[in-house]
Amino acid sequence: MKVTEYFEKKPDHTYVSFEVLPPLKGGGMKSIFETLDPLMEFKPPFIDVTYHREEYIYNQKDSGYYEKIAIRKRPGTVGICAAIMHRYGVDAVPHLICGGFTKEETENALIDLNFLNINNVLALRGDARRFEDKFVPQQGGHKYALDLVKQVSDMNQGKYLDKGIENGEKMDFCIGVAGYPEKHFEAPNFENDLQFTKEKIDAGASYIVTQMFFDNEKYFDYVDKCKEHGMNVPIVPGLKPLTKKYQLNSIPRRFFINLPEALAKEIQKAKTADAIKEVGIEWAIEQCKELKARNVPCLHFYTMGDWDTTKRIIEAVM
Repeated sequence: MKVTEYFEKKPDHTYVSFEVLPPLKGGGMKSIFETLDPLMEFKPPFIDVTYHREEYIYNQKDSGYYEKIAIRKRPGTVGICAAIMHRYGVDAVPHLICGGFTKEETENALIDLNFLNINNVLALRGDARRFEDKFVPQQGGHKYALDLVKQVSDMNQGKYLDKGIENGEKMDFCIGVAGYPEKHFEAPNFENDLQFTKEKIDAGASYIVTQMFFDNEKYFDYVDKCKEHGMNVPIVPGLKPLTKKYQLNSIPRRFFINLPEALAKEIQKAKTADAIKEVGIEWAIEQCKELKARNVPCLHFYTMGDWDTTKRIIEAVM
């Protein structure tokens, strides 16, 4: 079932959904199931599985020179999606990214997903490689998420890269894209960022999942602005509690978002790690209560493997 069909089926209902990361290479499904098993009582309609591009490592050779090697540290997104659907009977939403994929590899991945009856994808540009200061697209791949959305939309129309294919199988993917209540850090301004998102909706995307935020007014204002720009699609708030003191600096630095002054002050006043975590959980609970009261379609949690914190928040809200 498509993500948007769930929202259409129960327009006055707020769902909960989760995002999980593939384990590091060498790990297994145990960590994924240990995260999701305790959360399935909340009946998520879908579960997102992230994708991670290759990273470069440098191995020193006997000659003293270094050899540059590309490796994927978190492979397995498609397989994890299949395992989630088999174990829980819940729709899986694999992330598609531009980085690390040629257009042909993207097409082949979409064919595999279609064969597995996975009909939802989240189309993202993806991050720059570690230690690189800007995003570098794969040779023969896409530079922007918009181009990725267009490729998926083309396949929904039976249009393949090989122009010689006639009467190609039409896919039926529901395409989600990312939204930024506080502006994507590379966009020159908020208005430009909204226009970029509008182009993705016009190209075939049918819902938006936001970057995490800690000030609900940022989200509500973003929804209003999207509607003003003609984006009448579900906008799912992405949520992650702040539970450690170092996140006061790491979250704004990594995700280019602001933390409310009141939250920062409470975290700084807390004397122990447990007290800091409680402040973050209570803040997230109040956030979720307000969002639910405003009838958001879904509360989407970036779990990062911390099922216990996520479960506490949902139990206090739903």
